[in-house]
Amino acid sequence: MSGTRAHVGLADHEDDRERHGAVNGTAREQRARARHSARAGRTAAAAPRGRTRRAPGSRSRYPVPGGRNVTTQPETVGVGAAPPAGCPAHAAADAVPLGGTRFHTEPAQMYREMRRTHGPVVPVALPGDVPAWLVIGYREMYQVTSDPVLYPRDSGLWNQWPHLPADWPLLPMVGQRQPSVYYTVGAEHRRHLTMLESALDGVSQLELRRHTEELADQLIDGFCHRGDAELIADYARPLPVLVLARILGLPDADGRPLLEAITALADGGADALEAFGWFSARMRRLVEEKRAAPGADIASRMLAYPEPFTDEEYTLDLQALAAAGNLTTADWIGNSLRLMLTDDRFASSLGGGRHSVPQAMNEVLWEDTPTQILAGRWAARDTTLADVRIRAGDLLLLGLAGANMDPQVHVADGATDGFRNGNSAHFSFSHGEFQCPFQAQEIAEVIARGGIEVLLDRLPDIDLSVAEATLSRRPSAFQGGMAELPVRFSPAPPLGDAR
Repeated sequence: MSGTRAHVGLADHEDDRERHGAVNGTAREQRARARHSARAGRTAAAAPRGRTRRAPGSRSRYPVPGGRNVTTQPETVGVGAAPPAGCPAHAAADAVPLGGTRFHTEPAQMYREMRRTHGPVVPVALPGDVPAWLVIGYREMYQVTSDPVLYPRDSGLWNQWPHLPADWPLLPMVGQRQPSVYYTVGAEHRRHLTMLESALDGVSQLELRRHTEELADQLIDGFCHRGDAELIADYARPLPVLVLARILGLPDADGRPLLEAITALADGGADALEAFGWFSARMRRLVEEKRAAPGADIASRMLAYPEPFTDEEYTLDLQALAAAGNLTTADWIGNSLRLMLTDDRFASSLGGGRHSVPQAMNEVLWEDTPTQILAGRWAARDTTLADVRIRAGDLLLLGLAGANMDPQVHVADGATDGFRNGNSAHFSFSHGEFQCPFQAQEIAEVIARGGIEVLLDRLPDIDLSVAEATLSRRPSAFQGGMAELPVRFSPAPPLGDAR
């Protein structure tokens, strides 16, 4: 590899991993958790309350290793508890549809309008007129994510199960009760989380950085000689999945189909259920492969964990790791590059050196978070939130982007350089018992930061090749990633064997 790239140390995430009965982390993590919790708590306490309202009432084919193709049929939806008396099966008349172009063409304006009309808790309509609440207040987000008893991540409580068709496109995103880290609560959730954290602890940060640089150079070699590229398809999207495939224990060849499947799941389109079928089958095969031939990877360390889990549990937990870490990291890279190429504050700062890359990345987590809306939490009983009546079994969607944009906390700190000076009290990794594990946050940061730095090292004069106004985002209210990012630069020779 030409030139010398200094090893990048990991910034201290000021995150909070409060978990009932969880194993204590390092002193550094405990201090970081305390700072984030105190800061978020103080900020949340200052936010106003809202108004009282009534409750809101083709096929894709994915390649299988070995050259075969598979198509899967949607699973039959299990039926949970019946809706409580008075709980509507359809969204209220004033509910905001979670669809259309405005969520990905002018999301900030959408959130301002929703906040002005409905306050911090918004009645929304999911596909098929399925009702839910979207939490976009910072204070209310802190309240919901800090109370796993009142607002557990337990989809079995949902009062809409009897009304959903078997092919409802958001089923893979919402999920049903399953023995995985993402769909369990209480002691069972902590059992899965402890196993996963142990496996993630074994990821060498130096090795992760080497994987990131090697694969980034390979991707750049594919277009550097042209003098132009589309950075989302050519770079930001494939890089994280290729790195994650390696550390999970998958071969590089599985990276592209894995990316296609996870993207379809996140966008919630017509092929989401088919993508889910391929994704599940590939993770089951990975468990079988690593049991037969363990390696220095996450899947093997999960299987070697002292407490046994079933193959189904291993498979579901691997799915959770791959899905959560892939597209969000790709969008973190893409959104950060877009900001650097379009915002004068960052353009001038970047001229001063590499130190501005993590500052820009942190700004993106506030202003343009990869995960805009996260599903979800379910009310364990009748309650009120910002004076809104929430009924038992109602779905609450976490509007991470909306909470980060809450005007009660979204104020400039007066810095002259345009950055937030390390303030990381955002909700981009969620918060509380079910937030993104600290180790996974570190992995995402190493991949995103390494990918951006390698690109800037290799192509220092990179610039947009189209007008900023023509840039588009993926058609999803849930994910905030760019659909394309065309750039130009001075052609450069591939590194090839010089690496």
